Amino acid sequence: MAKPRSKSEFVLFNVVYEDGSQRSNRRVAAELFDGIDDDDAIARRVIEEQDREIAEKSGNAPLAIDRVWRVGAKEPKPGMRERA
Repeated sequence: MAKPRSKSEFVLFNVVYEDGSQRSNRRVAAELFDGIDDDDAIARRVIEEQDREIAEKSGNAPLAIDRVWRVGAKEPKPGMRERA
């Protein structure tokens, strides 16, 4: 029998790219967050890596991220980059 999955395996983030496009519910492994309030910067690094891998497979250049925020949190203002 399969082990039941935890409902909190992933944390979901919204992403807006510098071209204005938006992606919702980008998944980042919950285990990467250690309770520090820098979740957006951690998520940004993980999502940038995911985007690089996707771009490499598709042969397209990855889009630059403008802002990232946790689903359910207040959206940051445009151009308000998180600390990296």
